[in-house]
Amino acid sequence: MSNSLATLFFPFHHGLLDAPRAGERLVVFGAGAGLRLPPDFRSEIVAVQGLRPDYLSLERAGYKVTPTLEGENFDAAFVLLGRHRRENELQLAQSLACLKPGGLLAAAGAKKDGAASLAKRVAKLLPLENQLSKHHGVVFWARRPNTPDAVPLQALLAHPIRTGEGYETAIGGFSEGGVDPGSRLLADSLPDDISGSVADFGAGWGYLSLRLAKRFSLQMLDLYEAHNRSLDAARGNLAAHASETPCHFFWQDLLSEPVEQRYDVIVMNPPFHRGRAAEPDLGQAMILAASKAVKPRGRLFLVANRALPYETVVKANFTRQGEICRDSSFKVLWAVK
Repeated sequence: MSNSLATLFFPFHHGLLDAPRAGERLVVFGAGAGLRLPPDFRSEIVAVQGLRPDYLSLERAGYKVTPTLEGENFDAAFVLLGRHRRENELQLAQSLACLKPGGLLAAAGAKKDGAASLAKRVAKLLPLENQLSKHHGVVFWARRPNTPDAVPLQALLAHPIRTGEGYETAIGGFSEGGVDPGSRLLADSLPDDISGSVADFGAGWGYLSLRLAKRFSLQMLDLYEAHNRSLDAARGNLAAHASETPCHFFWQDLLSEPVEQRYDVIVMNPPFHRGRAAEPDLGQAMILAASKAVKPRGRLFLVANRALPYETVVKANFTRQGEICRDSSFKVLWAVK
């Protein structure tokens, strides 16, 4: 994020834009743990961050932070663009909508993530005041039109994609637009004797939980997910099963926030990416969290890419373990505490 911040602040440092003043209100979308604003930014600042680890980092740094946009009539809105095109578009549309007429919208992101092409799409809907390339990135800015109802970026506003079964997925979340094949393999491979208290770690928009709720009679089903929009989608998708299966939803970072409940069964398709490169330590940390949250003799079922080295950490934290099946891409593992 440091390069995108440097790109975003370049026009302020060089006198092309005035720093937000005391008494003004600034909203920042997409900021993470490294957010550091210049000392001459005097305005009230609100950060919008729906990814739980970044939310917690911003909170610890002393920022006022919220998972979803709250309020309107902001004087300025900044968007730090990421890798997800539709999420970028959604945040741009939301930021423009929350500004007062004449309010500043400024956005910056890496060229390799498509920031330049996004600027071109925005320029077709809203006149840009300027666009610059700096620090391997692109920054562009515009003003909200003075006519209160003129929000042309609503044409960019992305709507959630539904699966063929009609379930809602989450913009910017895992497996947007369809069912992940690894999750499907895991759901198809679960044994017939699952019961009691069950948790879905890294639940996403709720596919594994939906399969569990449809197939088994459960005492309770708890969904843990760090991406706020994904968890909201899961709430909607599981609503039809609420009368038969008590479901609880936890917006939680399983790598830093302890799980209070203990479970008979935990299922998961653990993440292994923060950036572009695979990071097996993410999945290994999720397995460790599951080992602490499962009851004695409780079971873990997980799916992973075949090449990921999860067997060692499973063996170190469970009494018995093995493999249920694999295909050309994935493997399904089981373990007993």
